[in-house]
Amino acid sequence: MKNSLFDKPNKKLRVKSIVSGALGGVVCGFFGAGGGMLLVPLFARWLKLRDKTALATSVAVIFPLSLLSAITYAVKTDFSVMSALPYVFGGLVGGIIGGKVFSKVPATFLRKLLALFIIYGGVRSLFF
Repeated sequence: MKNSLFDKPNKKLRVKSIVSGALGGVVCGFFGAGGGMLLVPLFARWLKLRDKTALATSVAVIFPLSLLSAITYAVKTDFSVMSALPYVFGGLVGGIIGGKVFSKVPATFLRKLLALFIIYGGVRSLFF
């Protein structure tokens, strides 16, 4: 894998990776998830990962961050894990489908689709 932390010692890359993860964690903690919207561009542009590698790495990073955020919300708010279960089932089905389709879709299309989702989310947040 290009630019892996495990290829060779690279202090600058490690620092960038830790900062990227911390920023993703903050976004995930503030908004309940969505850290991938920040992590994918950071991984692709700042860490110079290939687009598909950046997307896949983001998914791997977001899982534990989302789990930690959910636990924090469950402990500190009136969040009910049981009320989230129907969404978890749908998310699992969607994740399986997305994972299977992922390898068949060109990276440029995925990057543009992600950008559209970010724009859509931003517009909805600002105006609706």
